[in-house]
Amino acid sequence: MERTCLECGEKIRGRADKKYCSDHCRNAYNNKVNKDGKNLIRNVNNRLRKNYRVLDSFPLKEGKTKTTRTQLMRRGFDFEYVTNLYTTKKGTTYFFVYDLGYLPLDNDYYMIVKRE
Repeated sequence: MERTCLECGEKIRGRADKKYCSDHCRNAYNNKVNKDGKNLIRNVNNRLRKNYRVLDSFPLKEGKTKTTRTQLMRRGFDFEYVTNLYTTKKGTTYFFVYDLGYLPLDNDYYMIVKRE
């Protein structure tokens, strides 16, 4: 039985389990197969990275600081993207992007905190 490359259809020579004629064809095939999922992951990771940079741009005093929603949004913060939530025993929920988080306060103020 003659085997052909999954990408270009050329005849394959070599090992019995070989699927591609070259590294170029292997990479091209896998890039096509994973294209949609990779774009989604890349976009989400870019959003998280941007949010982290925004939170990190505020100087912290003793591991925390206060700011407004307007200042966060002006710097490009997107409230839809966080990595995890932390709820205290009192029921207060902190929203984290990796080790930096924020707590919504009254009057559109936010406390930014760093988890040690």
